Amino acid sequence: MERSSEADWVVYSSESRSKNPIHQAKIMWRDLLASRELAWRLLVRDINAQYRQSALGFFWAVAPAIITAFGFTFAKNSGIINIGDTDLPYPAYVMFSTTLWQTFIESLNAPVGAVSEARSMLARINFPREAIILSKLGQVGFNFGIKLILIIGLFIWFKMPVTWNIVIAPIGLIHLVMLGTALGLFLAPIANLYNDISRFLGIATGMWLFLTPVVYPIPTDGIIAKVVRLNPVTPLLVTTRELATTGVVSNPQGFWLVSIVVIVALILAWIFYRQAMPYVVERISS
Repeated sequence: MERSSEADWVVYSSESRSKNPIHQAKIMWRDLLASRELAWRLLVRDINAQYRQSALGFFWAVAPAIITAFGFTFAKNSGIINIGDTDLPYPAYVMFSTTLWQTFIESLNAPVGAVSEARSMLARINFPREAIILSKLGQVGFNFGIKLILIIGLFIWFKMPVTWNIVIAPIGLIHLVMLGTALGLFLAPIANLYNDISRFLGIATGMWLFLTPVVYPIPTDGIIAKVVRLNPVTPLLVTTRELATTGVVSNPQGFWLVSIVVIVALILAWIFYRQAMPYVVERISS
């Protein structure tokens, strides 16, 4: 019989891994790499299941942006609401912003949904827990690929100018997804122990939308203006939109400050997720 190498051995110890952060980081990286194949298989399965039983299929990926843009454009043109001037044609402004917001919300809900949907598998099979997260984030990327068709159509229809800065626009989008993922990783273990978290999350994100410049430009004064500017989504979403359209970034300092915080938060959320999941699995198994 061929003996396995030491690199394939898994050693369990009563010693806390937090005492050796370098060793813990190596284990986290190893598990992340080991989860890729399973994540890919889960991704293919989930995408097939998502669109197999849908008559309208890919339309549902872009429907929220189209419906939101139609509703707010109608309200603006009718004088029901006073939006103010935007640097893009208003329908394009709302569709593009809603697409970015929807991607952020999907990335936030991805870890929560991943743990919830994999409860039975988590209770019976030992595998890297990162696999279910990567699978859901893959769905977020796939759905955004569909939305990208809508965005390209917006540029063509409204004859929007394209600058070279559009090449680096994905950096802003990645940071936006990282923010959503960090929040989702923090909430996933708790939400799967207490259903109240998932219910509150739906209400909170609905309120959060109106504190984010998705359907209106950033206010210049007042309390709302301060709240909108303190919103961590604001610099990430606005910078991504600006890089993809006008090419002029209005708040680069805010963007990079929030991005640094997001990277740190994502690492801490990942550690918390790994530490909390054994307790979650124990609870759902009992």
